[in-house]
Amino acid sequence: MEELTESRNMDDEQLLERIDTAIRDMGQGIYLPLKERIWLRGSLFDSFRRLDILQELVDDKTVSEIMVNGAGKIFIERNGKTEVWERRFEKPEQLEDIIQQIVGRVNRVVNVSSPIVDARLEDGSRVHIVLPPVSLNGPVVTIRKFPEPITMEKLIRFGAVTGEAAGFLKELVGAGYNIFISGGTNSGKTTFLNALSSWIPPHERVITIEDSAELQITQVPNLVRLETRNANTEGEGEITMSQLIRASLRMNPNRIIVGEVRGRETLDMLQAMNTGHDGSLSTGHGNSARDMLSRLETMVLMAADLPLPAIRSQIASALDIMVHLGRLRDGSRKVLSIAEIGGCTDGEVEMESLYEYDRKTGRLEAKRRLKNREKLGTAGYCQGRE
Repeated sequence: MEELTESRNMDDEQLLERIDTAIRDMGQGIYLPLKERIWLRGSLFDSFRRLDILQELVDDKTVSEIMVNGAGKIFIERNGKTEVWERRFEKPEQLEDIIQQIVGRVNRVVNVSSPIVDARLEDGSRVHIVLPPVSLNGPVVTIRKFPEPITMEKLIRFGAVTGEAAGFLKELVGAGYNIFISGGTNSGKTTFLNALSSWIPPHERVITIEDSAELQITQVPNLVRLETRNANTEGEGEITMSQLIRASLRMNPNRIIVGEVRGRETLDMLQAMNTGHDGSLSTGHGNSARDMLSRLETMVLMAADLPLPAIRSQIASALDIMVHLGRLRDGSRKVLSIAEIGGCTDGEVEMESLYEYDRKTGRLEAKRRLKNREKLGTAGYCQGRE
């Protein structure tokens, strides 16, 4: 590897030729079986062009999450269960090289002065990096894999949502209801947002705004994808979610999709939904649908010191539907509730449950019909029961 350091400037074919030469030279001194030669060739190529020993995990479709706690400990999540991986980096420098390779490909910077960064891999996997001195046990890398878009049909097959509820949501997306998806960490919010987005009519102009681009919308030709940017080493050049949401309003969008709201950008998102951009979608962290409303209020207060009744009125008029996801003890991800957001009565945002997950039957059961059916028109989907 030391001999091949200069090969970083070569193309892939030249690099493979140099690797083959190095292995052949090594094979003259010691016996190398064909199987080991092939393994060495792939490992050396991965170390220069891909993610070194982590590439094996990235290519493994059964692995959903990779957690590197410093060079010496690597954990993986497979089929909902976390386990220790038997391999490790030989030197901390190997892990540091991979980190710089990952962030460099998406024009991001991570160093001692800016030790936390979000990035992504070429296949859309989400990467979160924390460096020392913030991380005490070495560089920490967390990779959330999104190997292929999961459609709503697959979610129905997996039992995450019923066919009836999916058909109801499809009707709402097509009719232009503003939908917010809530759930805990790793509950499948981004996956579900991707599935919902596949029902957006192809003739519309859609703008997606994300911290790290993950959404895979393929059926909309008039699509604009925006991504935030961290400040440079001088502390300049940062592009925030709030700035991107405000910029998107000048791009003549039919719908705005905000990957996830975490802070002051929530106020800009609500204002965008209240200014004629029907059918907008977003996600956020919450323990329940009701808890998500409280968190939205708190996040709006981060941006402006507004009276609570005014904030609640904004939320009630901006959002139409709240979908809450959860992860059960067996590791499966489910839609736990679908609720309709009503008006604001006595200072409280009204919320009516349309579907609720029944733990006894293991199904999402319909509770009542949608009240606000104006956007659906006369041919609206017949949902639930009275």
